[in-house]
Amino acid sequence: MKDLDANTAIRLKDITKTFGPVVANDKISLEVDRGEILALLGENGSGKTTLMNMLSGIYFPDAGQIWVDGKEVTIRSPRDAFELGIGMIHQHFKLVDVLTAAENIVLGLDQKGRLDRKKVAREVRAISEKYGFDIDPDQKIYNMSVSQKQTVEIVKVLYRGANILILDEPTAVLTPQETEKLFAVLRNMKADGKSIIIITHKLNEVMAISDKVAVLRKGKYIGTVNTAETNPQALTDMMVGHAVTLDIDRPMAKYHDLRLEVKGLNCRGSDGVKALTDVSFTAMGGEILGIAGVAGSGQKELLEAIAGLQKVESGHIFYYPPHPKSDIAGNHVPVDKAGEELVGKNPTQIQKIGVSLAFVPEDRLGMGLVASMDMVDNMMLKTYKESKGPLVDRKTPRALAEKLIEELEIVTPGVSTPVRKLSGGNVQKVLVGREIASSPTVLMTAYPVRGLDINSSYTIYRLLNEQKMKGVAVLLVGEDLDVLLELCDRIVVLCGGRVTGVVDACTATKDQVGLLMTQSGKEAEA
Repeated sequence: MKDLDANTAIRLKDITKTFGPVVANDKISLEVDRGEILALLGENGSGKTTLMNMLSGIYFPDAGQIWVDGKEVTIRSPRDAFELGIGMIHQHFKLVDVLTAAENIVLGLDQKGRLDRKKVAREVRAISEKYGFDIDPDQKIYNMSVSQKQTVEIVKVLYRGANILILDEPTAVLTPQETEKLFAVLRNMKADGKSIIIITHKLNEVMAISDKVAVLRKGKYIGTVNTAETNPQALTDMMVGHAVTLDIDRPMAKYHDLRLEVKGLNCRGSDGVKALTDVSFTAMGGEILGIAGVAGSGQKELLEAIAGLQKVESGHIFYYPPHPKSDIAGNHVPVDKAGEELVGKNPTQIQKIGVSLAFVPEDRLGMGLVASMDMVDNMMLKTYKESKGPLVDRKTPRALAEKLIEELEIVTPGVSTPVRKLSGGNVQKVLVGREIASSPTVLMTAYPVRGLDINSSYTIYRLLNEQKMKGVAVLLVGEDLDVLLELCDRIVVLCGGRVTGVVDACTATKDQVGLLMTQSGKEAEA
């Protein structure tokens, strides 16, 4: 590591942090210069967020030293970090919905006397104009889009005088167009001498916005490279420790038969607000149908309505059983009987009429699995009703659990370990494996690779493709448009609870899908 110079904004040396027996950060040393954008890369559990939480005052290191602007400092709280000009924008925003943007920006600051709202509004507008933000200081948070809320979080730390900004997965919920706007703002801040650290897993965005890339693996610092001198494949190899292919397969099934038909679906969310408005589309057996949209566009309510977990106000969901295969490869198999209406039926009733439907929800340990139970008991949640006689069959689910551990390479001490003790990737393998083991004809999954490392993600992609090739209709809600465009056959785009388009994933572009994600219903109809 080079000697400190006037251009070094941050220097970390031998930073170590443990949680019980787990070493989250092991003697990590890192530097960031002024006017530089550093991307921090690493697989799930590599220690990226832990390291940045110490820099922002949320955690305190067990060992190591931190220098800010050439001075060795001790950061024991977020207040200490703010006083040093360090601000972190978390993936989950920390805003009060009923307050305005300006009120959120000054919330928590020491104020002498009454709040001068006009002065705050002027200062917020000045910051916005300087860096290219689009923000109304008087707008309530609950009326804002996700990207606008993110803007408020960034302006909040700038208002407090931050010269060093840390952004945790800043593009996870943004459209391609919103991402470009954010990058333009970050470049303006860089030109103003700000130091920016981005925690991300999207390699194409790393290449587009960063000057340097630092890589962590299993809590250790692997190295820092100049972005202009590397490529996504090399960065992936650094993260994983061995060569990994980045290609996502999209095999083409021989036959497609109608499996689901959603017609004019309307429903409200748990808060009583309209979540879906006149939603119509079809899903075919032998295809992966992607569902794209910014966060809160109705994806959750749509899958839950199909699964019988969400009350439907009006509309229809028809299920068509698999059709005997035609001899003509690639042809759509005709429907020879009426579909089965699923609206008004709960999951048990849907199962009783012979619909084999599997659902991998977004909330893995809330809706999908019981965290305190082991793998065997979680397998039984899907099969206990099939037991004959007075005793529950535990041999079959145990055998299934052992099979999944072997086939999906699930890392666990054993089938009796509570699933809450498994990593995110292994929890997801357990959940997806259990649902697939039920031999579904419809498989619905929401954000199946969120928070997973590259190896776990590609295992999930392979499993989804295997189901597709078996004639299953796979519905995939995702947030990474690159993955949706590579993996899916078609993509349904939602915006504000409406379908704004259905595109062929083989020919569609990110920009095309991104525009549909921000269209109103009227624009989509035009």
